[in-house]
Amino acid sequence: MGTSVLSLRMDGELLERLRQHAAKRGMSVQDYVVQTLIRDDFDERFKTAVDETGKFYGLT
Repeated sequence: MGTSVLSLRMDGELLERLRQHAAKRGMSVQDYVVQTLIRDDFDERFKTAVDETGKFYGLT
């Protein structure tokens, strides 16, 4: 799988907070943002899987 470029326009205060969060973890802002998006995507997919499993077993 290749990579693509995503360009964002954001408030300077938000960017500074992202820099601080990334620095605490020893990461670049880019790596921090990508990891955050990956984690959020996983959470969404996991919730969907749990919901579907519940429907299959008649739990919901």
